[in-house]
Amino acid sequence: MFVLREAALGDEDAILELARHLNTLNLPPERAVVRRLLARSHESFAGNPDFDHRRQFLFVLQAPDGRVVGTSMIHAQHGSFEEPHVFFRVIREERYARLPSESGVTRDVHKVHTMLHLGRTYNGPTELGGLVLDPALRGHPQKLGRLLSLSRFVFIASHRSWFRERLLAELLPPLYKGPSGATRSPLWDALGSRFTGLDYEDADRLSMRDKDFIWRLFPALPIHTSLLPEGVQDIIGQVGPATRGAERLLKRIGFVESGHVDPFDGGPHLEAGTDQVTIVRDTQLCQPVLGEPGPEAVPGIIANISTTSPYFRAVWAPVSIVAPNDPDAGERPQLTVTAEVLQSLGALADGKPNSDARIFAVVY
Repeated sequence: MFVLREAALGDEDAILELARHLNTLNLPPERAVVRRLLARSHESFAGNPDFDHRRQFLFVLQAPDGRVVGTSMIHAQHGSFEEPHVFFRVIREERYARLPSESGVTRDVHKVHTMLHLGRTYNGPTELGGLVLDPALRGHPQKLGRLLSLSRFVFIASHRSWFRERLLAELLPPLYKGPSGATRSPLWDALGSRFTGLDYEDADRLSMRDKDFIWRLFPALPIHTSLLPEGVQDIIGQVGPATRGAERLLKRIGFVESGHVDPFDGGPHLEAGTDQVTIVRDTQLCQPVLGEPGPEAVPGIIANISTTSPYFRAVWAPVSIVAPNDPDAGERPQLTVTAEVLQSLGALADGKPNSDARIFAVVY
C-alpha cells in the first residue's frame, strides 16, 4: 500500500533525485537546500499549536517496497517581511475609438489591452508546492497524484491553527530546455531578462535567497503584453502539459484563478479560502472500527495524525463512515477500516485499533 508520510532526515538522497525531475524554486535539486528543508520540516511537524509563518512541511510518498517515489509540500505562509510574495497582477482594460476617414466612412476600433502590474504582499497565504511524482509511476492505476496532493488538505484540516485563511497553488506554465539543457521560460526571456540581465536559471536561484531584485529592477508601471512576442502572450496564465491534471484536481475542490501569475514564467496562481476547500471542510475525526467496509464505501483518504513522531500517515482507501448517535455528547463518527489500512497507518496494536490514534477521514 502506498503511504504518504512526513519526510525523514534519511530521505535526503531520494528527495534530491525527485527534485531533479521538477527543478523549481521551492524544491531545487541542491543537496544543501534539501538538507535545510528537511531540518525545517522536522521542526515544523514537532511545533506547538501556535501559528508560525516559517513552518514548512515536506511529505514523501512511500511505495509498498519502501522506496520514496514522490514528494509534496506546504508552506505555512508565502510572503513575509523577510521574503515578500511577488506576483504579476493581470489587468485588462478596454479602449474604443471611432476613426474618421477622408471618404467619410468611419471605422470603429475596440481593443482589450492586457497588462502585467507587479505586486507584492508581506502577509501572504499558505502555499502548496513541491509536488513531484516519479515519472515511471505517472498514470498509475491508483492515481498516486491524488494522494500526494489531497492528503495535504487533511493535514491542514487537522492542524487548522497552523495555516492561513487562504491557500495558494502556483502552477507551472509551458517551459522549454535551452541549448545547454537548462530550463528556460519564454516570458522570462522576453521580459525578465531584459530588465535584470539574468537568465531564467540564475534569476530562479537568486530568488531563493532574495527576491528584492525583482521589485527594484522591474518596471513599477503596468507592462502591456501586446509589446511581447505573440507566442509569449499566449502562455501567460496557461499551465504546462504536465500540470493540467493538478489544475483540474485543485479546481474540483474549490480553487479558482486569482488573476495573478508568476513574474518569472507567467504560470497561473490558483487560490481558495482554506475553509471552503471541500477536503478541508469535510475532513472528520473518526472512531476506527476494525472490519471490511461495506458496498456503500467510497474512495477517500484516511490519515493517522499524532503529536509525536511519526506525526502523519495517509493512505487512499475505501471510506465508510457512520454518523454518531449523539454528536453533542462528543461521540465521533465511526469509520470501518481494515487491519491492512491501520497497519499501514501505524495505528494497529495487538490486532486492534490503537487507542491513542487520531484517525481522520474524508470522502473524495
